[in-house]
Amino acid sequence: MEEEPQEEFFYCKGAATQVLKLGSFDCRPNNESKTSSKVLFLIIPGNPGIVCYYKLFMQILYKILIPKYPIWAISHAGHCVPPEGMEMMKDIELADVFGLNGQIEHKLAFLRKKVPKDTKLVLIGHSIGCHMILEMMKQEPELQVLKAILLFPTIERMAESPQGKVLTPILRNLRFLVYVPIYFLSFLPGSVKASMVRWALQSLQPLDEATVSASLNLFSVDCAANAMYMGSQEMVQVVQRDDSTIKQFLDKLIFYYGSNDHWCPVAYYEDMKKSFPGGTILLCQKGIRHAFVLDANVEIAQLVIEWLKTDLTNL
Repeated sequence: MEEEPQEEFFYCKGAATQVLKLGSFDCRPNNESKTSSKVLFLIIPGNPGIVCYYKLFMQILYKILIPKYPIWAISHAGHCVPPEGMEMMKDIELADVFGLNGQIEHKLAFLRKKVPKDTKLVLIGHSIGCHMILEMMKQEPELQVLKAILLFPTIERMAESPQGKVLTPILRNLRFLVYVPIYFLSFLPGSVKASMVRWALQSLQPLDEATVSASLNLFSVDCAANAMYMGSQEMVQVVQRDDSTIKQFLDKLIFYYGSNDHWCPVAYYEDMKKSFPGGTILLCQKGIRHAFVLDANVEIAQLVIEWLKTDLTNL
């Protein structure tokens, strides 16, 4: 049986935020002395930024990780339904906390508040989480980043990608129409919503219950609206690849592109390889989909551990 993560809800920059935590919470490996290096694995999700989608990935990663460094995953602001009695917002400290740039500042604020400055960070980004990590490293270069692993990175030309061409008009101009059916669906009993999710994901066998639980957040108008609002900004703002930041931190970055990814096509991988021939820029040979958390958690966790073997050994 896999170890269950500790779940926390709190306000960060005034927005409801969920964090899942596995392992020691003082950022040292379990059973190690106070002189051991402080290392934290931090997962920055894609969109929707619902951390429960990453629960199984965290558990598998933690199970095979030696020593057992802590692994945390942080939601995007306002993407998870807060517990009863907690509002989605309280004393908002950032004007556009649900926007793309606001979400980046949200993650930096979390690190400032919750993680000791001398902690070495292994940042694992997925999809738009990769763009956020590059921006975090650019804005706060003093972060002690040991390695940043960028999985299926949407870091350029999002609106020009095959999926972007389909979704940009919806996210930019029609997303408000989507709120209406979500509003009515939100009144359905939880069991009915769960059955709808299982039916929609019936091709995934076995279907992890954490995926079902995570998907229930999308029946909340607030969560869906915040995710789509952020998505609308992604299509406009994530255009030109930030080559200067990539060059500055190239030795700390690992890029992993999909071979059939409609958000970042193989052409984007090939351009990256040409621009940064000395970088660790990899193309998936396993046929893993962009949303790897649905059915490829084991494969990605094993790759992550393999990539980090040298860095962790040298601590």
